[in-house]
Amino acid sequence: MRILQVNKFLYRRGGAESYLLDVVELQMRAGHEVAAFGMDHPENPPQRYQAHLPRLVQLEPHPRGVAARTAAVARMVWSTSSRRGIDAVVRSFRPDVVHLHNIYHHLSPSILRPLAERGIPTVMTLHDYKLACPTYRFMDHGKVCEACLDGHFRHAIQRRCKDGSFGASTVLAFESAVHRAIGAYDGVGVFISPSRFLADRMAKAGIHPDRMHVLNNFVDGRAVTPKRSPGGNLAFAGRLSYEKGVDVLIEAVARLGSGVELDVAGEGPERSALEALAAARAPGRVRFHGQMGKDRLPALLRSAAVLSVPSRWHENQPMVVLEAFACGVPVVTSNLGGLPELVDPGQDGLVVPANDPEALAGALTHVLEDPDRGFAMGQAARAKALEAFTPEQHLKRLEALYHKAGGLPLSTAPR
Repeated sequence: MRILQVNKFLYRRGGAESYLLDVVELQMRAGHEVAAFGMDHPENPPQRYQAHLPRLVQLEPHPRGVAARTAAVARMVWSTSSRRGIDAVVRSFRPDVVHLHNIYHHLSPSILRPLAERGIPTVMTLHDYKLACPTYRFMDHGKVCEACLDGHFRHAIQRRCKDGSFGASTVLAFESAVHRAIGAYDGVGVFISPSRFLADRMAKAGIHPDRMHVLNNFVDGRAVTPKRSPGGNLAFAGRLSYEKGVDVLIEAVARLGSGVELDVAGEGPERSALEALAAARAPGRVRFHGQMGKDRLPALLRSAAVLSVPSRWHENQPMVVLEAFACGVPVVTSNLGGLPELVDPGQDGLVVPANDPEALAGALTHVLEDPDRGFAMGQAARAKALEAFTPEQHLKRLEALYHKAGGLPLSTAPR
């Protein structure tokens, strides 16, 4: 079967891209022909249809000058170059199904028009809340906010949700309002949500609840060497940004014994501030390792007694939780978004209120004070990963959703 995977970035950048590349590898191993379409970017691996990728555009920071900004906004709303590019690709590749991921801003939903005109089935995995929230995250100045679930994106302007900027917030609200008004995503046959929470919020926003299906992410636990003995420190892996709550974790570490240490993997805009906070609140006990690839992260996870995911926003279904489970490491999370769906409290981790370093410290202590109990929780976590989040199950269910959208089943030979 021919499958066209579409995402604005085609290199391993964040959770959406990691999922995309892992699915591509899974489908190619199964013997299917897979091609990709996205924005031209110097970090992309070599692409079969390189000549047709729309040019690179940088939107963070915002382009300077009226002309450049006007062009950027026009592309966000309706990219003619992306539409021409994908039209050329589908004419050449002739996909049986197109699987969309994050196409906002850099590609735009203009790419759906040629697919609809050619009758190509489309499936879209939602990795965030963009279709219901102009700023993706359901956050207003650092606090959870779901005002735009009523479909009135003016809330984003009134609250200046995008970095406190009236102009940036207006642009994003305008983009969302136009797309909603013209039914830009109506051509998608099946929407996939990795968490029940995201699916529920999309339903509340009226985003095609009849086409929304929950399909968890996956992890290949059999390919991961698990933790072999009790003990270890704390670990965090993810973007170092405010919504991830790393500062809450550092404050929790400050409340724990002097022998408790924290390893932090990741990069982001808050790194310098977090390093300063760690030096002040838990001197010498927090190590920042920077970005760690798939080849290095498992070793860091295995060295930990527990992974903490202290997010203060509605996480969807972060891959790092499944990766920790596969390594045999329990997870302590906040109670927001799809996180509570992953953890069975007392069995393979614990769930605590967000923004509460005292509660987080208590939960971490519960795991750390009894290494054998923590190790047993990690074993239960690995058993869950091997049973409920396998690549084989994921591919089978994805095949069913492709078929539901109108594509051929994956067992069909390429044309």
